[in-house]
Amino acid sequence: MSSALNRLQGKLGYSFRDPELLLLALTHRSFAGRNNERLEFLGDAILNFIAGEALFQRFPQAREGQLSRLRARLVKGETLAILARGFELGEYLRLGSGELKSGGFRRESILADALEALIGAIYLDAGMQAARERVLAWLNSEINDLTLVDTNKDPKTRLQEFLQSRGGELPHYDVVDIQGEPHCRTFFVQCSIALLNEKTNGQGASRRIAEQVAAAAALTALGLENERVENGHD
Repeated sequence: MSSALNRLQGKLGYSFRDPELLLLALTHRSFAGRNNERLEFLGDAILNFIAGEALFQRFPQAREGQLSRLRARLVKGETLAILARGFELGEYLRLGSGELKSGGFRRESILADALEALIGAIYLDAGMQAARERVLAWLNSEINDLTLVDTNKDPKTRLQEFLQSRGGELPHYDVVDIQGEPHCRTFFVQCSIALLNEKTNGQGASRRIAEQVAAAAALTALGLENERVENGHD
């Protein structure tokens, strides 16, 4: 196996017994007839099961609808693409010339699909427990940031709606620092709104999470105590 693929395995935290499975997971349909679409199908099913199981255990009092909404947020393409970018997965994808020219290695859908294909490949390579360990490790920060408090609307949405209802300007988010290695970065974000004299801060494993934390802090600073992001039960 090439040194490049060895680096990728280091970022993923998993070494394949069958290198061909890894290559197949990285092969887009534009590159070859034998590609990662079947692995993506399998990985999607496995991801949904693992995420559902984790949420079932984490929120024992949650209702079915709440669990479904949380799982949808956890496994959506945006979340998967952020993880894939953290692994610099685009650099290892095998794409056809057309996709390469159009920047397919940066496209959210292609990155998310490839990550699902990797989950399917890990399952075939070593079984469900290995797949579960990797998925839970990758999604640990996202799972820890989930809450049953208003699962329909995240803090950024609630803050925006609160400001709009009062005719205020929309919040502004700035990334002020990024720390850590590519596979385990921490993003530091500041949120600025006209109603507060001071900026609020947030940090997380992705820019999106850090922005949500900063928005939740702004809601609290505005006196909306029950808008706080908390990990708890109904």
